[in-house]
Formats: sequence, structure tokens, C-alpha cells
Amino acid sequence: MLVDVSERLERHLSDLLLPRPRVDRITARAKSPERFLAKAQKESVEGGVKYANPQYEIQDQIGARITVFYLPDTVEVQNEISKYFKFIEVQQKAPSSESEFGYFGLHFILKMPSDVVPDEYEDDIPEFFELQIKTLFQHAWSEAHHDLGYKSLRDLHSDEQRKVAFTAAQAWGADAIFAELSKSLVYHDNDP
Repeated sequence: MLVDVSERLERHLSDLLLPRPRVDRITARAKSPERFLAKAQKESVEGGVKYANPQYEIQDQIGARITVFYLPDTVEVQNEISKYFKFIEVQQKAPSSESEFGYFGLHFILKMPSDVVPDEYEDDIPEFFELQIKTLFQHAWSEAHHDLGYKSLRDLHSDEQRKVAFTAAQAWGADAIFAELSKSLVYHDNDP
């Protein structure tokens, strides 16, 4: 059921956004039963389970990602999404200090559009889904970090942590430079 609705959501987002320039990819996925179970069993900071009713409280059972070329494109896509979806939550994810480099991305919790949910699933599908909007560099870095850092079989040594931070800084720098170039060459420079 979640897989079916995530496929419908992906098609819906693609219909809305793929005619736009500089949208590289749109994907949607259902959280695996193993990952859902692991998240449902997480303990809260105060002790006890974090989610009293996981089926309704875990908001990323269906997740979607829109990958765009440049940072200004994230704003353009966010503006387009706001025309069609009800925003429940918006978070700009970034490291906690200006002198740190790491994960960057826009995350949203959005109301699930009723036209992607078949009538027979209506009572069982989560009311919300998570949407991430990232640049190509943000996406590439976060995928590699998730695989090598987050899912690592051991804690990273200090030099390995520095290497991860270094690659994050490079991805951030590439995004910053391409954002500057895109503002002058794509968005504002209409002169031959």
C-alpha cells in the first residue's frame, strides 16, 4: 500500500515539476518495514518510547526528494510546491555552527494529496509525507556520508571525521560558486 502510494506521489510530483528547468530528479519511496520498526522502537530523551502511536506519528513513512541543479532552484521549487501542497513543517537543515560543514537541505512535512491515495487506502495511509529539496552536490554528499559515516560499522577516527567535513566543505563551496554563476548566467543575464 505505501509503495503504491509512493509511486503515485512520485508521478504526481513529476507531472507538476519536471516541465521546470534544472530539476534533475524526483523520487519517492516507502520506508522499509525494518526502518519503520527501528524508528517506532526509539526511546525518547525522557525515557519510554518516543512514538505512542507510530502508525500516525511517524511522518516519513513516505518520503520524496527533488534534486535540482543550483541553490536558487531550491527556492523556485519550494515556491512551486507551495502552490499545490499544504505545509505542516519546514526546516532548513544545516550544521549548528557557521564554522562547521556537514548536511544541508530543505525538509518539509506536507499533507498527502488526496488525489494520489486510492479510496481503498484512505483510512490506512499516513496523513503526511516528508519532502526533501536538495542540490546535486547536497544530495551526492549526503548519500556518501550516509553510507560511509552514518551507517559505518565503527566510529570514525578524527582524521576520517576531518575528511568527511572537508568533502562537505567542498560540496558547499561548489554549490556557492554555481549559485553565483547561475544568478548571473541563468536567472538575470538576458543580454547576448
